[in-house]
Amino acid sequence: MGELFSLHGLFTLAMLILLQAVLGFDNLLYISIESKRVTEDKQAYVRKMGIGLAIALRIILLVVVMSTIQKFQDPLFEVHLGKAFDGVFNLHALITLVGGGFILYTAVKEIHHMLSIEHLEEHHDTKPKSVNAAIFWIVLMNLVFSFDSILSAMALTHNMYIMSTAIIASGLLMIYLADHVAEFLKKNRMYEVLGLFILFIVGVMLVSEGGHLAHVSLFGHEVHAMTKSTFYFVLIVLIIVDIVQGRYQKKLALQRQREMDRAKEEAVEAHA
Repeated sequence: MGELFSLHGLFTLAMLILLQAVLGFDNLLYISIESKRVTEDKQAYVRKMGIGLAIALRIILLVVVMSTIQKFQDPLFEVHLGKAFDGVFNLHALITLVGGGFILYTAVKEIHHMLSIEHLEEHHDTKPKSVNAAIFWIVLMNLVFSFDSILSAMALTHNMYIMSTAIIASGLLMIYLADHVAEFLKKNRMYEVLGLFILFIVGVMLVSEGGHLAHVSLFGHEVHAMTKSTFYFVLIVLIIVDIVQGRYQKKLALQRQREMDRAKEEAVEAHA
């Protein structure tokens, strides 16, 4: 406990909170998208309750991981299909693969829904998800995202008090930011597409990481994990492209408006 209040402990705590905040960005996107599936009056409650329960379960997961870290790395089963597929799966790899696959499915489904004609119909009947179901998925996916952050935290310290404090502080920060992210996406609908594609890249990153952990090889080619630097580079490129595309669309809209105004003026002069 005393280490927590030492200079080294406080510095490590600050680094862990920053790390949790950076790694939690993709989690916030998922929480915002999942909370949209319940009725509007329950969305803020779902976000707060989901993150609150996830904080408690993250601490439990931290204790479990620290005491049984080797169990997550021990092989569970192997799959050998000649040169087509080869892999040795452990619990950590399976959790990462399933979580990444689910996020990919969620992102693709939301993008498809956004592009469908029915999405534009005023009376299209979409049954909202129950509050308990939305909270369940937020908590479950939060735990999937937790593995990276917990393992990264263990690389900096093994002090339970420091890591638990960092988890609670970052969780409270997520509760505060979740409403702001959801409100921003609600007011700026054009950024929903950007958010979904970022979520899609997160799914790809998790699947590649799970494949790497399982030493998966496809047709003789080993699967390598997408590095965090690559992920953030892609993220920055997506944001820049979205900003440039948005400004270009505004320029085109202004140009069309000027052409329409000019055409109206010419029509008025022709009738005069």
